[in-house]
Amino acid sequence: MHRAAVLRLLRAHQPRAADPHEAAMAAEVIRFVEAHPDCLLRTCAPGHLTGSAWIVDAPRRRVLLTHHRKLDKWLQPGGHADGDPDLLAVALREAREETGLTRLHAVSPEVFDVDRHRIPPRGDTPEHWHLDLRFLVEAGPEEELIISDESHDLAWVDLDRVAALNPEESILRMVRKTAPGT
Repeated sequence: MHRAAVLRLLRAHQPRAADPHEAAMAAEVIRFVEAHPDCLLRTCAPGHLTGSAWIVDAPRRRVLLTHHRKLDKWLQPGGHADGDPDLLAVALREAREETGLTRLHAVSPEVFDVDRHRIPPRGDTPEHWHLDLRFLVEAGPEEELIISDESHDLAWVDLDRVAALNPEESILRMVRKTAPGT
């Protein structure tokens, strides 16, 4: 499995991280990818890579969030790499599947944010890490949303209201990076 592209993205992002915590997570993800040749597969038991889309409107005043069915949290769309080393393509695919949006535009091929978070056990799946590469994506709020079976709901949310739905630092960091003028 080819991990070089993922490592290039992570190494390019680490010095641009928003804060020391994100830089440390990027370093941890780099070490994980180097140590686990199967890091792109969900069968990698300690954890695996995921790709997410932080979907914003063009003026960067709103973000599209999904109320995740399994985790019962408002989050950005995203999912498992399932062997695909092109994490931007993974993020866009997951965004289309989870929102029904067809006119998505990656603002940049560079990583927007890196996060490492625990996923609780569920059924036969033990607790594990998601090592998430997040990409900034634009979409038009006028396009119809289609709620997938992975979600309870989808909503365009003003940036200043995101914390009321999900106050986790992982989300708030992306809000700060998105705010107009930043």
